[in-house]
Amino acid sequence: MKQKIFLAALIFSLLALTACSTGGSKETSRADAKTYDLKGKVISVDRLKKKATVEHKEIPGYMDAMTMDFKVRADWVWEDLKPGSEIFATLVVDPSDPDGYWLENIAISALPGPGDSPTPLRPEDSPIGKKVVDFKLTDQDGKGIGPQKFVGKAWALTFIYAQCPLPEFCIKMSRNFSDAAKLVMNLPEKSNYGLLSVSFDPARDTPKKLREYGAGYLGNTSKPDFSVWSLAVGKDPEVRKIADFAGLRYEVDETDKTKFNHSLRTLVIAPDGTVSAILAGNDWVGSDLVTELKSAFNKKP
Repeated sequence: MKQKIFLAALIFSLLALTACSTGGSKETSRADAKTYDLKGKVISVDRLKKKATVEHKEIPGYMDAMTMDFKVRADWVWEDLKPGSEIFATLVVDPSDPDGYWLENIAISALPGPGDSPTPLRPEDSPIGKKVVDFKLTDQDGKGIGPQKFVGKAWALTFIYAQCPLPEFCIKMSRNFSDAAKLVMNLPEKSNYGLLSVSFDPARDTPKKLREYGAGYLGNTSKPDFSVWSLAVGKDPEVRKIADFAGLRYEVDETDKTKFNHSLRTLVIAPDGTVSAILAGNDWVGSDLVTELKSAFNKKP
């Protein structure tokens, strides 16, 4: 263990030394940056210094498993990043940047477990038991869509953007939703359920783009069946309203305007329009979502 800690200190001392020799530029040089997938457990956080101590797993080809401090630049994470949370993130290593290394694209995959520090959720932030906020978006067929489409159904709502390149983020959310849609399509009572993925990238995710995107996940690009799963987009204020209700945060990546930093959040909504459950992070699969939908449908008002 001491050897690993010494190795970590040595790596980051070298990074800091290299960063100082660049003249202290505050801009990230993406040409020199290297990125790695990181998975770990948050040990502690320092919101003031924008740092998190993470016990991470081995990063193949780069670093052994160890516990280390990481800078986190995104502001939105500090409401959700708590000791005991399990996370996926991108480790960026850039010797030309003053920080040298940091975490971005953070997704909280699991809340703290038994014995860990709890992740408090302020009552005003929790949508459980509340009526889903009203909204009007445009679906993959160019038609208006809102909560009214799902009256009398149990349905789930999540957030994605089509250009997201990370396998543990939007790609996994869309795979989980398409898997759930396929399972629901085989149920005799399939009309009881619905799914909705909302894009927070209106500049690029047109209805046509979302239709192509969803068809790829459903596995039938010539004649995709969107009877269960819908994908929708709307103006940013409308999407923000839904995201705020759900407790989801997203912002444009200032170092790459084509990407978003965002959390992961999926709501399960009962037929009466109240939120029945929240699936935080990505530590679930399509069959888990179907189980939650069935439970929500059978829930007595």
